[in-house]
Amino acid sequence: MKHTTNRERSRVAHERAKRVTPGGVNSAARAFGAVGGHPIVIAHAEGPWLTDIDGNRYIDYIGSWGPMILGHQPPSVKRAIQAALEHGTSYGAPTEAETRLAELIIEAVPSVEMVRLVSSGTEATLSTIRLARGVTGRDKIVKFAGNYHGHVDSLLVSAGSAAATLSVPNSPGVTTGTSQDTLVREYNDVAGLEATFAQHPSSIAAVILEPVCGNMGCVTPTPEFLQSLRRLTSQYGALLVFDEVMCGFRVAFGGAQSLFQADPDLTVMGKIVGGGLPLAAFGGKRWIMEHVLPAGKVFQAGTLSGNPLATAAGIATLEALRDQPPYELLERQSARLAEGLASSAQRHGLPFQLNRVGSMMTLFFTDQPVTGWETAKRCNTQRFAQFFWGLMDRGVYWPCSQFEALFVSSQHDDQLIDLTLEAADEALAELG
Repeated sequence: MKHTTNRERSRVAHERAKRVTPGGVNSAARAFGAVGGHPIVIAHAEGPWLTDIDGNRYIDYIGSWGPMILGHQPPSVKRAIQAALEHGTSYGAPTEAETRLAELIIEAVPSVEMVRLVSSGTEATLSTIRLARGVTGRDKIVKFAGNYHGHVDSLLVSAGSAAATLSVPNSPGVTTGTSQDTLVREYNDVAGLEATFAQHPSSIAAVILEPVCGNMGCVTPTPEFLQSLRRLTSQYGALLVFDEVMCGFRVAFGGAQSLFQADPDLTVMGKIVGGGLPLAAFGGKRWIMEHVLPAGKVFQAGTLSGNPLATAAGIATLEALRDQPPYELLERQSARLAEGLASSAQRHGLPFQLNRVGSMMTLFFTDQPVTGWETAKRCNTQRFAQFFWGLMDRGVYWPCSQFEALFVSSQHDDQLIDLTLEAADEALAELG
């Protein structure tokens, strides 16, 4: 199942981009830093397919890093954007669409009673941490190694994703003063979390985590870990924050919290909630959210927050997910993909772990269960890079880092899953 390896136009385009943009990309996750070579420059996307400027087609398992749960250019979302465009692109004033999107989020996510719309996941996380500190009057934040919460200074410590991929887990430019109030612990380590609260009983404002991790690969919390998070934050007067930018509306319509029957105080959302356009949100209990300006005193503002094109895309996406839920299909197709990948890796004698929640998954090249950053970082990243290019050469667009989850969309039918597994089997055979 060989696919053309002619990507000369992409190479030239990347060289051109490097002259005017750092690294030739506008997000480090696109740089192919973990796998070598140059990024593929995309010309078109439709359904489950990407086409690069050389004319190569790829089955897409990134989906713009998660938002494209319905595939690229779903007709209902496209129509909604076109209709909104007829009225203007930005007003700097309220619209009914902002309220409608907030209502849909509140309807879907059990713990959320009020919502504030923003323009990016990083902005949503930044605002949520400020709110937690403002409400509690405390300074310290607990986060977990390998969890990525956007490029917020205080949280860009032991982050996963591109920071880990590029071997820069603590970014230059983040001051000691900014990061000293961030306490980093290992994911799924209950004893470590208990010790942290015992050591700082009255100074922790919030604990933030990805309830399904996607930025050190797909990693899931144990029931004991989830229970201890809720118990300890409640006991010590801290707030529990779920970062569902990646897994929200992805693993279930109500997010990971509905899947795990968890009850966070605040939730950060992005990606799917904007239907593929730049939009994110944070929300939570009414008594907390009413501290946000102008209802309260915690400052937050944004010129393009609740942008009419983005809210139109978000509304159309959430209504589609609510009215015609794709989650059974996603589970079935994702299970087929996961089982096929595991079978191939085992058949070719390769050490591996396959972690999956719904339509998020990661094939790790390691013989140890991956439960946190300490185990994730022991993966054979060189082997992953070979596997990545083996898939690319066969027309399958895979996450360009061992430490990123892949995403299945509702447009990945049986034929595409079969083609993917055929390509993966050939790529894995080259490693065995």
